[in-house]
Amino acid sequence: MNAIKFIKGKLGYGVGAVGLDLSYGMFYSFLAKYLTDVLGMKSTFLLILTPIARVWDGINDPMMGTIVDNTHTKMGKYRPWILTGAVLNAIILVLLFTNPLHLTGVGLAVYVAATYILWGMTNTLADIPYWSMVPSFTSDPKERNLISTVARAFSGLGQGIVSIGAPLLMTAASVSTVLDNETGEMVKFHDKRSYMVAALVCAVCLILFAGVCVGTTKERVSTASGEKFSFKRSLSIIKSNDQLLVFMLFAMISNAGWYLTSGVATYYFDVVVGDPNKQSAFSTASAVGSVVGMLLLPILTKYFSKRVAYMISLGVAALGYVGMAVCSFAGQLMLMNACYIIGAIGISSMFIAQTIFLADIVDYGEVKMGFRAESITFSMKGFLQKMAYTLQTIILFATLGLTGYDSELHMNNSSGAKMGITLMLCVIPPVLFLVSLLIFSTKFKLHGAFMDEVTKTVIENKAKREAAEAQA
Repeated sequence: MNAIKFIKGKLGYGVGAVGLDLSYGMFYSFLAKYLTDVLGMKSTFLLILTPIARVWDGINDPMMGTIVDNTHTKMGKYRPWILTGAVLNAIILVLLFTNPLHLTGVGLAVYVAATYILWGMTNTLADIPYWSMVPSFTSDPKERNLISTVARAFSGLGQGIVSIGAPLLMTAASVSTVLDNETGEMVKFHDKRSYMVAALVCAVCLILFAGVCVGTTKERVSTASGEKFSFKRSLSIIKSNDQLLVFMLFAMISNAGWYLTSGVATYYFDVVVGDPNKQSAFSTASAVGSVVGMLLLPILTKYFSKRVAYMISLGVAALGYVGMAVCSFAGQLMLMNACYIIGAIGISSMFIAQTIFLADIVDYGEVKMGFRAESITFSMKGFLQKMAYTLQTIILFATLGLTGYDSELHMNNSSGAKMGITLMLCVIPPVLFLVSLLIFSTKFKLHGAFMDEVTKTVIENKAKREAAEAQA
């Protein structure tokens, strides 16, 4: 019975990640193309909007982390926010991919800015408490590894579903056509209705999967801070945890590489390849690699430390991308997809390790500061993802602007625009991976004997708290 409850709880927890990543996938992979090609938004406006949204996230995310830390309900402090955030994020996701009032000009810009920022806020409501639950399940490092692996596995499933299924669903829902000047053939592309249908399906699934997560999980080892929110205090906590800051930097850079591929893929298969449906095969390669990648980290950690295993993961990702670049320039799509499997294996393993590192960072913060700040620390996971997306957005829209990309031309764009899109898909990402690897290998110290001592201290602190509670 205990084994059944354990499996049920962990699988139920993982299902929640599927819904979150369906929303992520629509936002990170398809929003840029929707805004530029369907709504006709200028790249300069989007370059301004994204950093502004991140400034607000810098305030909102740690604030939400502290609110979660101080939540006390019969359902616990995480689950109420997961469900509330999922419902609100689903509503905003649909609004983000629609223009119900048929706005134009300034009105449309205000609407896009408002829904864009609200998506980030509502995502934070669900995402921070979801990932903050990892340390609350157990203090055992091995069990944390298992839970993190399960969550990342389901997260990868969500990414795979939206990246593979969305282009097919969008094509089935509605497509428009444009004449290819080179071949004289009519080429299909996704229109506003296709994006709306995909967003609606993802929104419904987000709510359903959040309900499963909340209904099947139970918080066990959480510690509330009991203090009211103070932005100054939250900022102090973040600044005091030097390893959190290092993590933010190397994880942001590596994540931006993967986000860049995801965001540019819609442009690549529309503009360079000329067939949006071929993106599904590309995304299938990513999904296959993600599944295999879930097995890579546990295998690597049997023979190497987490530190070395993480470095190998980044190396595998970079190697796969180098192969992608060679095959792309040679016009070999099938071989490019095969190389993407290798890249995705490394990326999947990388993401799992990053989640485990965050749990270690929580423990390190407890030892260094004398108290745990689980949700504030885990709030930085969502924030770094948004910062990675910001970096991706800057590279994406700056390149589109510099190369003269025209959203109305599709395959008839200039060779410069096509080259810029190709470079963003498979050349810039491995460069970012290697920069991230350099920072990680030289600045991150939570490994070896030092981390063993941190874990030992945390376990001792927990035993002292339990003894004190028993005597009270």
